Amino acid sequence: MFKDLDPLLHSQLRLSIVSTLMTVEQANFNFIKETTNATSGNISIQIKKLQQAGYIKVIKSFKNNYPNTTISITDQGREAFENYVTNLKKYIQPGE
Repeated sequence: MFKDLDPLLHSQLRLSIVSTLMTVEQANFNFIKETTNATSGNISIQIKKLQQAGYIKVIKSFKNNYPNTTISITDQGREAFENYVTNLKKYIQPGE
């Protein structure tokens, strides 16, 4: 039934991460963690999958001697999200 839906974005946490990134220019890891209420380990795994797919860009740096991970959505990720939403609407509002 959901063959048109991107399986990478169909995961609740990955969809939440990408949805969040659609609303901001970039976000740090802690912001994503607070927004999704997920564990650091689970977020790390999902970020890696999204990065490998080319949907997000990850920049690792240090801020005040602490690791800082900044994440932003790529054009490919933005397009994938928009296609996902369009295809999901076909299931919610068939015939429109």
